[in-house]
Amino acid sequence: QVQLVESGGGLVQPGGSLRLSCAASGSIFSISSMSWYRQGPGNQRDLVATRTSGGSTNYADSVKGRFTISTDNAKNTVYLQMNSLKPEDTAVYYCRAFVVGPRTGTYWGQGTQVTVSS
Repeated sequence: QVQLVESGGGLVQPGGSLRLSCAASGSIFSISSMSWYRQGPGNQRDLVATRTSGGSTNYADSVKGRFTISTDNAKNTVYLQMNSLKPEDTAVYYCRAFVVGPRTGTYWGQGTQVTVSS
């Protein structure tokens, strides 16, 4: 079994910063990609950023230049550094990983709330 555990959410003022973390554990041979998604109230879950094991990254237009995704492959951990936060960034943030192992597939974390408000 594979588990993804997120941390680092919270309340921050507009213009502030937060760093999210997501650690994968369990029966893992390798991880092909790790991503962050977010879901605001009444909205669908949208891709924020993704990073492949080869180091390629992709960002939603709305976060380019403000958010940075990075990984620590030795720790099976993905980070999302969020700067210049805006109220519209308020959402539950989920990490996703494509894991290669005894049960290869896509796994999701439980989500962490990020609220940007003064």
